[in-house]
Amino acid sequence: MTERDARAQLWVGTYPQPGGGPGSGESIWRVALDTDGAVRSAVPAVAATSPSFLALHPSGRTLYAVGETPAGTVTAFRVEDGDDGARLAPSGSLASGGDDPCHVLALGDTVWVANYGDGVAASVDVDPATGDLAAEGVVAHPGVGSGPVVERQAGPHAHFVAEAGADVLVCDLGADVVRRYPAAGADAVAAADVAAVLPPGTGPRHLVPLPDGSLVVVGELDARAHVLVRDGDGWTPATSTPVSPAAAPGRDFPAHVTLSADGARLHVGLRGADVLAVLAVGTDGGAPVLEHLADVPLGDGAWPRHHAVLSSAPQGSGSAAETVVVALQGRSELATVRVDPATGAGEVVARHALPTPPACVLES
Repeated sequence: MTERDARAQLWVGTYPQPGGGPGSGESIWRVALDTDGAVRSAVPAVAATSPSFLALHPSGRTLYAVGETPAGTVTAFRVEDGDDGARLAPSGSLASGGDDPCHVLALGDTVWVANYGDGVAASVDVDPATGDLAAEGVVAHPGVGSGPVVERQAGPHAHFVAEAGADVLVCDLGADVVRRYPAAGADAVAAADVAAVLPPGTGPRHLVPLPDGSLVVVGELDARAHVLVRDGDGWTPATSTPVSPAAAPGRDFPAHVTLSADGARLHVGLRGADVLAVLAVGTDGGAPVLEHLADVPLGDGAWPRHHAVLSSAPQGSGSAAETVVVALQGRSELATVRVDPATGAGEVVARHALPTPPACVLES
């Protein structure tokens, strides 16, 4: 079976080994899954310095990676065909506009980066046809504010950028807010527009929009999933629920959140408890409500950093099955999880070790 015959192809970003410095052996990997969810092939596509988060330009011709270092970078790679599948060739690199970038969002004409270290959200124009980075560099948008969890919220920490119509939304873990900027970087204003304020100590990390325009924001510090409903041109918290009955603030830390294709379920990686939590999305009087369905154990020390819900089910698993590939930072593994959408119950059906810890899984 060739890569093109495989069930899915993935790009995987990685961290350095624990105790190793950035640039000490990490790569961006090209991974092909077999029809049963097992890894068919895993090939380092290019060496890169701490490429902890990836995004693909809508053209499919360029992949972006942050370099999560104190003086951060964002690098563009051309996607090229190789004898054993797609390869990456660097096509440009720029400063990320801040420190320790941890997330990147690729739009047609702009790339956005969340710099965790100093709370700066940054944007750079790109060529809409190819995705090449503009030579002019980034536009930086500093964050402000702090929160009550002193060791984590002494200042702003931009953690995630999401598209929202003509705007982008930035989760600020340090200031307990979601900021908003015009999506087109050249038109973005430097002053922050706060689109939502979360309860003190939430630590908003990642978010996902719901079909009705509401948002679900996971709190890394309070271990809860917050439903934010439309309020004028912004959002206001309506309800929240623990990500899992096993989740305890300060011990368990939600990471990435995704929404199923039918809009009925959330999947949340929970570090500490080391599970993939599955929650049902329902309604009460027209407003979204969340209900915990099940936890899928990922293994001791898993530390699930990020995951991707694949766009189709493996052959032979039933058309309703959900397949989720999880980056287990603590075990330096990719885990393929099969989830029953009716109950949320699931199991790990395949594992694959990588030489450096996976941090991001992106379906290509």
